[in-house]
Amino acid sequence: MLRRRRESLAVIALIAALLVAAAVAASRGYVRYNPIQSDDAPVARVLPVALSSFDTDAEHESARSASSSASNSAFAAAATRNAALGASLDWTFGGKRQRGWSLYLPLIERTIDVDAGSDSADFAQAVSRWQKSARLPATGVLDRADWMQMIAGWQSRRLKGAPYPDASQLVSIPDSELYDPNRPAEMRMVERTTYAAYKRLLAAAISNPSLGLKTKSEVELADSEKFFKVVSAYRSKAHQDRLRREQPEAGRAALATRSPHFTGRALDLYVGGYDPVSSKDDNRALQTQTKAYKWLVRNAERFGFRPYFYEPWHWEYVGN
Repeated sequence: MLRRRRESLAVIALIAALLVAAAVAASRGYVRYNPIQSDDAPVARVLPVALSSFDTDAEHESARSASSSASNSAFAAAATRNAALGASLDWTFGGKRQRGWSLYLPLIERTIDVDAGSDSADFAQAVSRWQKSARLPATGVLDRADWMQMIAGWQSRRLKGAPYPDASQLVSIPDSELYDPNRPAEMRMVERTTYAAYKRLLAAAISNPSLGLKTKSEVELADSEKFFKVVSAYRSKAHQDRLRREQPEAGRAALATRSPHFTGRALDLYVGGYDPVSSKDDNRALQTQTKAYKWLVRNAERFGFRPYFYEPWHWEYVGN
C-alpha cells in the first residue's frame, strides 16, 4: 500500500513538473498551437509552432538586421539583372524587333510606384511587389515574360469601343493650341469632351512652374511654346488609309487600321524629340526624358487621358 502511494505521488510530481515547464515556455513565447479552423474546413493538425528563440531585444534586432541584409542581397542581384535587361532584352512589338525596356522607364516607374533607377535594389523590390499583385513569381527581375505582361496591362486600359463622331460632336482646335498652326481645317478637329479635358490638363500644366512653359495667360501657351500643343487629333479612316499607302514601311504599330484617332478622342501632343511623331528609338528615347512627358505620365490620368506606351506623344481620352 505504502509503495503504491509513493508511486502515485511520483507520477503526480512528474505531471506537475511538466505542466510548470509548459507554462514557463508559453510565458516566454516559445510555443503556441494552431487552432482548428472551422467546422467545414479541413481539420488542422495541432502542432507546436515556434514563435521566437530570442531572449532579448538585441537578439531580435540582430535577427531583423540579418533578414534585411539577406533581402537586400537578393534584390541587389535582381538589380544587376535588371540593369542588363533594361538595355538588352530582346522582344517584338507591332512586327518590329525591340531591344531593352529602359526607354519606357518613366511609365514603368509609375506602374510599380517607385522613383528609383532600374539598376537599384529599390526598383527590384518594387518590381517584386508588382509581380505579387499580378500573381507572378516575385523575383524582382523584369524579364521578357513579365515585361510582356506589363505591356498587356497597359494595352488593356486603352480606349475601346468609342463611337466614331459625327460633325456635331467635333470642335476645331484654335491656332494657339496647335503645334502646326497651318494645319488644314479638316485636320484640326477633336471630339468635344476630349477637348474640354485637354483644356483642363493644359491649364494644370501651365500652372506648374517646374515645367517652365512660356505662356500668354493662365490657360494659354505662348506662340513660341511647343510643348503640350496638339500635333494631331481626329483623323478620318480615309486619311489614315492614305497615310498607310504613303508609308508602307511604318508597320502596324505606327499606323493602325482601327486607330483611336478615328474617334476624335486621341491626341498627339508635342513632348519633345527631333520629330514630334517619329517612332525611331532615338527620338522616343529623347521624348521619354522630357519634363513634359514625365509630367503627363504622372498627371494625365487625372484628366481622363491614358498613354499608348509605344508612342510617348499619343494620349487617349477614356474619361474620369
